[in-house]
Amino acid sequence: MAAGGLRTWALGLALALGAATTALAQDSGAGDESAKPPVTPERWAVHLQATDILQYYPRFRAPYAGPQSLRPGPIWGNTVDATLYAGVSPWAGAELWGNLEMYQGYAPSNTLGAAGYINGDGAKVGRSHPYARIARLFVRQTLDLGGAADDQGADLNQLAAHRTKHRLVLTAGKLNVTDIFDNNRYAHDPRQDFLNWSLIAAGSLDYAADAWGYTHGAAAEWYAGDWTWRGGLFDLSIVPNSGVLTSDFHQFQLVGEAERRISWRGRPGAVRLTGFLTRGDMGRYDDAVTLSRRTGQPAETALVRRYASRPGLHLGFEQEVADGVGVFGRIGVDDGRYESYEYTDIDGTLAAGVSVSGSRWGRKDDTFAVAAVANRLSPDGRRYLDAGGMGILIGDGQLPRGGAEEIVEAYYNLRLAGDLHLTLDDQLVAHPSYNRDRGPVNVVGLRLHLQH
Repeated sequence: MAAGGLRTWALGLALALGAATTALAQDSGAGDESAKPPVTPERWAVHLQATDILQYYPRFRAPYAGPQSLRPGPIWGNTVDATLYAGVSPWAGAELWGNLEMYQGYAPSNTLGAAGYINGDGAKVGRSHPYARIARLFVRQTLDLGGAADDQGADLNQLAAHRTKHRLVLTAGKLNVTDIFDNNRYAHDPRQDFLNWSLIAAGSLDYAADAWGYTHGAAAEWYAGDWTWRGGLFDLSIVPNSGVLTSDFHQFQLVGEAERRISWRGRPGAVRLTGFLTRGDMGRYDDAVTLSRRTGQPAETALVRRYASRPGLHLGFEQEVADGVGVFGRIGVDDGRYESYEYTDIDGTLAAGVSVSGSRWGRKDDTFAVAAVANRLSPDGRRYLDAGGMGILIGDGQLPRGGAEEIVEAYYNLRLAGDLHLTLDDQLVAHPSYNRDRGPVNVVGLRLHLQH
């Protein structure tokens, strides 16, 4: 499919889905506004998840390639991970959680070749043999401030507990920044919903993390009725995209978020404005290009790094529009003069999608969803790649014809039995790594997920 045709098709798909879900909302009754049944508080809990993802893409058009290109195929990839979650409440309002995580395998092309990468559950550090790490180890303290009951149900890293709508929540330790920020109901968990990196969080949210996605830090959340205000301080890697965090927070990231929960025709939704400020040693793209022209060597941001700031901002929403039907979207931008620090090489993103529960056809534990994404790299970043530069995940050695990276993903999550689910996933990636000379790439995948 031609690039222009893909763009038009993706936009038309999003508009058609929006119109369809709006019509469903108009035809169906309002959501259930009855009070939630009270929960039974937990003193401790143990959970387990295991996820096996198999992906394949055939050969695609690729007249040239670089060190971090998506290999032209045909390519298979397989990643496996398992997590043991253990939590306890040592005193009133407190939760202490630890996660032991195991990884094995390689995502296709070893997690390189697309800014909106195709496997959000595969670690950047692939290995042929299984290995384990402490993924999370944190404490959370909730201070109830009054108001109506807003009980907390049992979940991964969350004990069932009585809570009020007005409360203060403090979290500190080792965790993932997106455990707290940009938590979208329909597009957030690559073990259960979308696999693409630019759908599980805003692609432009360059959040602090080591190569496995975790960091040390602390956050505060103030719940005040339908509003929540969040702020956090997190540790950065020693150098961009590293497996080692700084020991003294001399490189750090501030993250803030304002969330407004809304009710549209009696149905739940939310709008979130999220921003970050990264402070650390990072390279300015144009400085790297200037040095490259002087030396005749490929551009390299590592040679021009200095202490600087890199901000970013994005807006996201989620909204139930009919029984079992929800829509979501994100739009974001960050400072494209500097290299991305931790997540992926995206300076601007626009994503929209729809999620439909199988309850609409008699299978309440199934889900079908589809989304379209357009990712952008700044003009500075495109000049850097064309000068032979390498990003976090991308680098074709040249970029004579740059453009937006466009992605459409659809999946069907089928409950097989008990806690076991099988997902069929399909992703179409046009212009991988913003390169109009390469692609499109069609990636099909199977995901087997157990969560108990």
